Amino acid sequence: MSSGDHGAQAERTGLAWRRTSLAATACTLLLLHMAARRGWGTTVIPVAFAGAMVITLVVIGALRERALRKAETPKPLNPAFAVTASALVVATAAALIAVR
Repeated sequence: MSSGDHGAQAERTGLAWRRTSLAATACTLLLLHMAARRGWGTTVIPVAFAGAMVITLVVIGALRERALRKAETPKPLNPAFAVTASALVVATAAALIAVR
């Protein structure tokens, strides 16, 4: 691959992040439906964490795709982004288990 040909890699990565964000959005909507059926209360907590996770995934995906589209060799993903996304996944799961 030439140094300026990052188009396919950026496109594949962007699509993967979009698919992940879409799946997380679907799960968040299911959690929102569950919260509405149970009368809100504490069931909103996992929805809030899941919503934050979706926003984080969308932002990370957009930043990553933009970095890969640049002509120079892209830098690796910032570890703070990975830690944030992972922490939100764990917080969502823990909150879901707690309110179950």
